[in-house]
Amino acid sequence: MLEIHQIPVLSDNYVYLAHDAASGQTAVVDPATTDEVFAALEEKGWQLTHILNTHHHMDHVGGNEVLKAATGCTIVGPKADKDRIPGIDVALGDGDSYALGGSEAKVFDVPGHTKGHIAFWFEDSDALFCGDTLFALGCGRMFEGTADQMWNSLSKFRDLPGQTQVYCAHEYTQANAAFAVTVEPDNENLVSRAAEIDALRAQGKRTVPSSLAEELATNPFLRPDSPDLQRTLSLEGADLVAVFAETRKRKDNF
Repeated sequence: MLEIHQIPVLSDNYVYLAHDAASGQTAVVDPATTDEVFAALEEKGWQLTHILNTHHHMDHVGGNEVLKAATGCTIVGPKADKDRIPGIDVALGDGDSYALGGSEAKVFDVPGHTKGHIAFWFEDSDALFCGDTLFALGCGRMFEGTADQMWNSLSKFRDLPGQTQVYCAHEYTQANAAFAVTVEPDNENLVSRAAEIDALRAQGKRTVPSSLAEELATNPFLRPDSPDLQRTLSLEGADLVAVFAETRKRKDNF
């Protein structure tokens, strides 16, 4: 199993180190910056061998070229957007697999936030690196995609095991919770989770990662089939893409 180390950077980003002890290989996922990554590698005594990029935004690829120049690491990113991934060596798409030492990731194409977004699922480590597609209690804004694309992308995650840990790229959970309770106010699991999140943030504690089971029970963007959500939106029995699109529209304007 991978050892995963979380690094907070910028105002609300999370960068991750994923280390395969048997081989010594170490990947950094979505390195927005470099100083914090170098410091974490030194602290852990790990040598960087890979960069895993989910999408092209600079708060996910900003450290690529400096890290590659310093370590000679291999940069892995989305095939559908390879021209916007600095220094990319390996381009992957839906259904591909990629090995980090003895740990293998299944790759999902998950466009919507950007046109060429991918996610990495390390099944044996119960780890999903989903970039800005799925957040704790939220999902990414649709900057380059459609509601249909985004819902199709999120639907891929709904089939993963509930114990999967969602290593999303931002600490947006408290704001997401404030919105979520407005569209699914009768969801007791959500109301309880929102209170727990408020308590954690009041203590300066992180809310990421979360489990996929938690997200399936409380994240409105994974729950367009929820009768409570559909009732709030006055979309009872509507197509799930329409329910998702209205939920995302309300969050954009919240």
